[in-house]
Amino acid sequence: MTLDRIKRGQCFKINCIPDETVRAQAIRFGIAEGEWLTCEEVVPAGPIVIRKNRQQIALGRQLAKAIAVSLN
Repeated sequence: MTLDRIKRGQCFKINCIPDETVRAQAIRFGIAEGEWLTCEEVVPAGPIVIRKNRQQIALGRQLAKAIAVSLN
């Protein structure tokens, strides 16, 4: 499952970020493989807003499609 398919309120784990460019972008946001995050909001035809600790991060759909996740 990829991050772009996540629903609001779901907790998920980042499993794999296979593309090096996407991995570099995610690391700039403070997101790495193995982390548990929460989906705060899914904006229709817009970004996916996730929460890491107390920080909210908006990720574009293209970036979210390249990140493999799993639910609880």
